[in-house]
Amino acid sequence: MTPDFGLIIVGDEILSGKRSDKHLPKVIEMLAQRGLSLSWMRLVGDDRERITAALREAFAGGDAVFCCGGIGATPDDHTRQCAAAALGVDLALHPEAKLLIEARMRETAAERGEVFDAERADNVHRFNMGVFPMGARIIPNPYNRIPGFTCDGAGGGQVHFVPGFPVMAWPMIEGVLDTQYAAFHRQGTWQERSVIVFGAMEALLTPLMERIERDHPVKVFSLPSVDHPEFGRHIELGVKGAAEAVSAAYPQLLEGLAAYGARLGPEMVRP
Repeated sequence: MTPDFGLIIVGDEILSGKRSDKHLPKVIEMLAQRGLSLSWMRLVGDDRERITAALREAFAGGDAVFCCGGIGATPDDHTRQCAAAALGVDLALHPEAKLLIEARMRETAAERGEVFDAERADNVHRFNMGVFPMGARIIPNPYNRIPGFTCDGAGGGQVHFVPGFPVMAWPMIEGVLDTQYAAFHRQGTWQERSVIVFGAMEALLTPLMERIERDHPVKVFSLPSVDHPEFGRHIELGVKGAAEAVSAAYPQLLEGLAAYGARLGPEMVRP
């Protein structure tokens, strides 16, 4: 079965308004490009107890979860420690991460015309970025080599930890989607069809929506709007699911709306 996908975003800077979140729309876009969808998201500040609780819940579920932020090595980065606490395991320097971090430091020293010194205090500190929960697996970082990591929970949840920086996080997420979840991609097989409905109330349309979900393996959705700049007050009513199921269910939706005498506007199809 295709897993449900979740997203956890960590950072006080989002909650305080200092920075605007960019991960949610981008993750939705990346999933949609592969015929997948996001089931839920959670935004957590830099609080160890809250991060640990969110991760413990993610590990206990059966979802595939991306966690963005807080995996650096500064005092306000807590995600690595919270992941270990949520799993009940120790932290340790991952041997592959150590090699990748050292390779990056050697490159940086060479670019600056310096001799690399692994014992220099700042370089020793940088190895903390490779200290992960025991049993973690590496997520490659094509931007600067500094890896993220994946951990599996006893409850079936799998959490993929990436940095908060979009330039790093997004290619890493795409890499995970195109390797670990390639078998679940369904481009061209997943579809959403909807129509703009004027002058109808959701309560009136609910029996029709329930009937379609009983008759077909699709999800019915209703998106009301009261001040749309083009359509004004309306409902966008539609079905989504496997393309074949949508093709069978959507005509029934239109027939049901016609029986109610609803006034219909534009129709939309989204892959």
